[in-house]
Amino acid sequence: MMIKKICILLLFTCFLTSCASKKYAYHKKNIEGNRQTNPGNSTVNQGPSGLKTTTLDYINKYKAIAIREMNTYGIPASITLAQGILESGSGNSNLAINANNHFGVKCNSNWTGNTYFKDDDKQNECFRAYDNAEQSFIDHSVFLKKPRYAQLFNLDKSDYKGWAYGLKQCGYATNPQYPQLLISYIEKYNLQSFDNPNTIMDPIISPDNTPNNSVITPNNPIPALQANQYIVQKGDTLYNLSKRFLLSVDELIALNNLPDNAIKLGQILIVKK
Repeated sequence: MMIKKICILLLFTCFLTSCASKKYAYHKKNIEGNRQTNPGNSTVNQGPSGLKTTTLDYINKYKAIAIREMNTYGIPASITLAQGILESGSGNSNLAINANNHFGVKCNSNWTGNTYFKDDDKQNECFRAYDNAEQSFIDHSVFLKKPRYAQLFNLDKSDYKGWAYGLKQCGYATNPQYPQLLISYIEKYNLQSFDNPNTIMDPIISPDNTPNNSVITPNNPIPALQANQYIVQKGDTLYNLSKRFLLSVDELIALNNLPDNAIKLGQILIVKK
């Protein structure tokens, strides 16, 4: 009788262990299935867990990219930064950390890059995923060049309020307070200071005007650019620029009379015929 009880107890213990193992495996599968990488594309780097980025850190980290995108595509740097802050929670959202997607751009039928799935307006929606945050900023610029946003580019780059309300009118966001939220970030952090295409500003200060950080001053002025020009940024190569501006490497070399394919940080290139 005692042996029978022991056998029953052992069988019951094994059953519980088996169920727990299956439950864990199923949970893990769902988490890993949240991100999918298309064959032939680079995997997306996971962001550091537990490390929060402040809004000021976010601005100082991405302001140069926002200014570059403004000079290239005509989108106010203040708008780009404010959208990034709002859409990504200053880089702390699940989508920004796991997919480097700072603007909530979703997949469409033409998207062939990496993908990341999460619940949004609908369950398990497909979002674009990038190898790094800079790619997200570039794709955001390209995304806004769609015909539906064409009217925005008739606005002056200093008209951040017009851009904020125009984005809502063109259907960029469903939140009825979207324009006001963008404007509040821009004015709280003085992001309109970055809308001068000829100036890169010193690190932005806290809105509470903490001591020794009370003034934002222009620094490192860069020359005014023509519509067909581009300033080489950190990480740029002729190959990457050729893809971005739809030219071959040889065409870029010929346009700029370069002796080879070497380029330097800060160099001004002609990128349009």
